[in-house]
Amino acid sequence: MGVLCYDRRHIAENARIQRIHESEAEIKRRPPKKFKRDLRYAYRINREIQAPQVRLIGPNREHIGIVSLQEALEQARKANLDLVEISPNADPPVVRIVDYGKFIYEQTKKEREARRSQKLVEVKEIRLRPKTDDHDRAIKVRDARRWLEEGMKVKVRVRFRGREITYPELAMEQLQEVAKELTDIAVVEQAPNMEGQTMLMILAPKPKKASGGQQSEVKRAEDQNP
Repeated sequence: MGVLCYDRRHIAENARIQRIHESEAEIKRRPPKKFKRDLRYAYRINREIQAPQVRLIGPNREHIGIVSLQEALEQARKANLDLVEISPNADPPVVRIVDYGKFIYEQTKKEREARRSQKLVEVKEIRLRPKTDDHDRAIKVRDARRWLEEGMKVKVRVRFRGREITYPELAMEQLQEVAKELTDIAVVEQAPNMEGQTMLMILAPKPKKASGGQQSEVKRAEDQNP
């Protein structure tokens, strides 16, 4: 009877240890949690601000100008609001009188909307041969143009067969011709280079020109922290 009880305890203990090992293995397999940035601690506010002078934006987004930190704090106190450093790298730093809780709520909402609108850039590919004729290349270029207009990147790959690889200049001519035909909507992101038995070039959509010239430090700060 004593031996039987010992065997049962031994079996139960082994089962408990096995469960622990399985639990530990499961924890190791789990992907690490992605911690979201806590915006409550992303900005200096009030007495945390260290610059002796600041460029002040009022509670109604009016540009007050450069004032001492003490004066900015006093104006925030009179408005019963917080003084938030929204652009610490400017000279002098840009601060804004605002309700900090409302400010963080707006920033969090903006980041969430930005993540939602983000999308991965899709990459398409066209393939040529060193001796691809003009007609076939035109068909490939037409496809590449459509993809570039849709915001995609395009890999242009010339594949060699047999002794064709001893004539890389033919592949280079093909790639240069493709780049020339698409120069109105594309830029060469990666210049032609050898990859095994192929020569590869990558085209990206030409960036749109920014309008309005350079923005001031205050305007950039406002755009980033509406």
